[in-house]
Amino acid sequence: MPSSTTSVSLRPLFALPVIVAALGYFVDVYDLLLFNIVRVPSLKDLGLSEAEISLIGGRILNFQQAGLLVGGILWGILGDKRGRLSVLFGSIITYSLANLACGFVHDPQLYAWLRFVAGFGLAGELGAGITLVSEILPPHLRGYGSSLVASVGLFGAVVAYFTVALFDWRTTYLIGGGLGLGLLLLRVSVLESGMFKRIQGVNVSRGNFWALFKDRRSILRYLRCMGIALPTYLVIGILATFSNEFGKAVGVQEVIQPGRGVMFTYIGVVVGDLFSGILSQWLQSRRKAIGLMMGLTLVFVSIYLFGGIQSASAFYGVCTAMGFGIGYIAMFLTITAESFGTNLRATATTSVANNVRATTLLSIPAYQAMKPSLGVLESAAIVALVCFALAAWSLATMEETYGKELDYADV
Repeated sequence: MPSSTTSVSLRPLFALPVIVAALGYFVDVYDLLLFNIVRVPSLKDLGLSEAEISLIGGRILNFQQAGLLVGGILWGILGDKRGRLSVLFGSIITYSLANLACGFVHDPQLYAWLRFVAGFGLAGELGAGITLVSEILPPHLRGYGSSLVASVGLFGAVVAYFTVALFDWRTTYLIGGGLGLGLLLLRVSVLESGMFKRIQGVNVSRGNFWALFKDRRSILRYLRCMGIALPTYLVIGILATFSNEFGKAVGVQEVIQPGRGVMFTYIGVVVGDLFSGILSQWLQSRRKAIGLMMGLTLVFVSIYLFGGIQSASAFYGVCTAMGFGIGYIAMFLTITAESFGTNLRATATTSVANNVRATTLLSIPAYQAMKPSLGVLESAAIVALVCFALAAWSLATMEETYGKELDYADV
């Protein structure tokens, strides 16, 4: 560890805004993945047939993804116009109430709209939290802070899996909504970012989404922030979500459960996100840390697809390893926050976070379209090749942001 960081107190990492941001992301991940986990039992309980569960379940998930896309833009704009805390309060109220309502739903159409509202609310949590943490922590602690937020938050996926195993699907929604409203009480004591307060007194446009695309340089900067994250939702959205298909394709005799595949992947992500933050501080480089994690991910994805896995335990082990490799989710959002001025920081970070989540709207159809002619493994390999190529280009051409002073405006 460089001597410049060893003598510095880590106490700011345990300040209330950081802890509350971490707990907020925990509830965010719990609620975001809940429908994926309870999709079959909830729709079966509503009286749908197996064919309807597949068709209507996919439609409801698309409603949630649409909510994420719309919310990612609107919450980001609000975060730069009205403040980071306004988003953290508004988003958690929105998705908590929507999840409580899901616990009482009896109509599939209403279910879909409630997941849209939940997705809309969930879109604001992570981007605003990372923006706030990046602005209140000193430059040499940002990597640690973002990793702490992500590690605690992503553990919500594991808790969601076990909660569903213990309770019926309606109760799990009520638990999620209750956790959110409980966290709301903690947020009352959190203070607004000092950088945002200072920018309020400056005559500069804030929260202008289209300013992110005002010229070629701005467009490429935004796209690079998205590009480096493509492998993360390749692993989560395809390889883990459809792990039952991949288990069968590689010849694992035991039936692979997608829920367990997702759970083990997220266990790896929790550890990886904590590790990548420490690694970036040690290397004093965001780009080097992400490059190493991305390289590990490529190795583990190759083993997953073509490594000849024979047993379920080995299969789930590789899922965990892939999760560890993509454990730079906090880091790519920290780079995004560090790449834009205070007047556009929340807009960029929040929209990038949700645009990356929504890349599955392109990657999953591409995988499914090629699957009948090429097969499961080959189709996934082609999608993976495109994702890693774009990610490598983005990382190689973007600027280093470690230690960057953030108290400035983009004009």
